[in-house]
Amino acid sequence: MSLVAGRGPLGPDRAGWFSAPVADPIVYVEPHPRRVQAIRDGQTVIDTERALLVHRAGAALSYVFPVGETAGLPTEPEPEAPGYVRVPWDAVDTWLEEGRPLVHYPPNPYHRVDCRPTGRRLRVTVAGEVLVDTDDTVIVFETALAPRLYVAPEHVRTDLLRQTATSSYCNYKGYATYWAAGGVDDVAWSYGDPLPETSTIQGYFSFDADRAEVTAQLPEAG
Repeated sequence: MSLVAGRGPLGPDRAGWFSAPVADPIVYVEPHPRRVQAIRDGQTVIDTERALLVHRAGAALSYVFPVGETAGLPTEPEPEAPGYVRVPWDAVDTWLEEGRPLVHYPPNPYHRVDCRPTGRRLRVTVAGEVLVDTDDTVIVFETALAPRLYVAPEHVRTDLLRQTATSSYCNYKGYATYWAAGGVDDVAWSYGDPLPETSTIQGYFSFDADRAEVTAQLPEAG
């Protein structure tokens, strides 16, 4: 959802600006020559390299497929791509792109995640307890999102953390585990087995500034 969500160029809180006005709302449709498969009841019902991607503000990124390549699945036409139809995400059991299982939506070709070591100091306090105070941090730049700091567990008071029942999935980072501290649920999260592109932050923690007192400072010059 990088183009049309968050700080993306077609999103509601775009980080930059255009040199000329852009129609709103706008829909961007493009070829997507990756192998897309859909599995239902153990059978492959879609297997194509002719899908299109539809970027529509206010909607999840979606595939559309040529009419006749959806094996009797429920469909609806895509007005911006005549001859193509959309299949509801939950109409099949499993979606695959180039063999990788997907959750919630297709991965966006414009989405990028960069994990860089940084000397930014991170201090995190919850209920009067200091959980983190270190400048040994990693900053994660992720398309359409604000940068976030992650820190290795040896710099965290993990004895004060308790795993919660919350979990989430990101098509770019993988499954996240959430942690409580000082009576505050889901104050932090971590990726125990992240996808290869974000292996740098395996086991690292990041903290929710809305649930904890989080201070991040640039390293001193020189």
